[in-house]
Amino acid sequence: MFDIILHKIDESFMGVECEPGIAMELRDRFSFFAENYKYHPKYKAKFWDGKIVLYRNNNTINVGLLSYFPDFCKERNYTLKIDPRLTTINEFSREDAEKFIDTLGIPFKVRDYQIDAFVKAIRYKRKILLSSTGSGKSLILYLIVRYLQETKQKGLIVVPTVSLTQQMYKDFISYGYDSSKYCHTIYSGQTKDADKFLYISTFQSLVTIKKGKYLDSSYFQQFDFLIIDEVHQGVVVSLTNIINACTKAEYKIGVTGTLKDSTIHELTLVGLLGTIYRASSTVDLIEKKFLSPFSIKSLVLKHPEEICKLAKKWSYHDEINYLVTNTKRNDFIKNLALSLKGNTLVLFQLVTKQGKVLHKLIEDAADKERKIFFVFGGTDIKVRETVREITEKASNAIIIASYAVFSTGTNLRNLHNIIFASPSKSRIRNLQSIGRVLRLGDNKEKAVLFDIADDLRVGKHLNYTLQHYISRLQIYNDEGFEYKTYAIDIKY
Repeated sequence: MFDIILHKIDESFMGVECEPGIAMELRDRFSFFAENYKYHPKYKAKFWDGKIVLYRNNNTINVGLLSYFPDFCKERNYTLKIDPRLTTINEFSREDAEKFIDTLGIPFKVRDYQIDAFVKAIRYKRKILLSSTGSGKSLILYLIVRYLQETKQKGLIVVPTVSLTQQMYKDFISYGYDSSKYCHTIYSGQTKDADKFLYISTFQSLVTIKKGKYLDSSYFQQFDFLIIDEVHQGVVVSLTNIINACTKAEYKIGVTGTLKDSTIHELTLVGLLGTIYRASSTVDLIEKKFLSPFSIKSLVLKHPEEICKLAKKWSYHDEINYLVTNTKRNDFIKNLALSLKGNTLVLFQLVTKQGKVLHKLIEDAADKERKIFFVFGGTDIKVRETVREITEKASNAIIIASYAVFSTGTNLRNLHNIIFASPSKSRIRNLQSIGRVLRLGDNKEKAVLFDIADDLRVGKHLNYTLQHYISRLQIYNDEGFEYKTYAIDIKY
């Protein structure tokens, strides 16, 4: 008799047979505190302990967590029996992958790490592919899609933004795919059904497909494979519900440039999509000349002493409001953007308070021939794509864009400079933003990130955004990025 028996229910869940005492141990092992749980009303009211428990009361758990059970049992001397259907893998070698790729007619050489990631995905069916921004993740996805299309399987690719539905669609065309014949994109105003092999959709569109209060599971059961692009960005509940609803999807793949500091707990992601495989790192790809060399110039703006004394009493929101509305600071950013050669991306966080202001300042001061663009969440998808296409051919354009729209996924190959106009300590946002400037382009020798920080120190007191800057420096150190700091006095 085994202490724990695992059996397959479907492509989302497995059942667990064990004694009640062991079930309690499993609930404890597969649980974690929710992000910011202490501020949740239910926690404050003592109706909830703040934990998310992945082991369900009906003794089921996500299939991806299978990998944790052997160690769990070994630590406690429990015997374990696993349904063979949970451990089947495909006999798919690198040689098989290379032969298949040769049949696709891709107009350029597929890189070794892309082939390795492709092999892992097909062989194990469930995988989180961790590959640095700018490494060509869409080509890895294309290889997976084309291979599964050979077996007449129907698939769904989920992306975080409307822009990425169109970009993915066009990327596949550039690889030699007839997207108009095989792909259907879903976003606001688009039909949810089509007689196509592959659907590409945003999270936001899929969560509206409901029966009553819940997702319409019958809709998601049509898919044989599921791919989540930029998986770190998924809203926890939305992502979980979508993946779990795909109970017939034998292949479940997630891709992202980074997982550290993700708002989605790693245990949740592994349960939904499988174990993590690191395909590439930014520094390695730069060394191999797959990504553009780049440097970081940290511009630390020292504010007047009388302002620093006032700032000591400010809340975080007070400090942000001061910085983004500061005319001297915005003038500095304007002058910096206009002084740079090549295409420049200026990233901001607050649309009305800073984005629109910077756009007007830069547009009014720029030469009439210079292309100046403003992109934020309210910008039509077709306009965003037009901006991207124009910038690919331009040599001296400036894009003032929100982090929410242009920090993730958007492919800007011909970008030379990036300016962080708004402070942030998010590892994911910073690394994704850096990725915009790393793609190789024609006549592009080196890319530069201008990281603007603000020094409002008084004695030993460090202001909020300076602490965020210190966090960014730690990210650069962790990633092996070189940077140089410049102290600049803001004159009032």
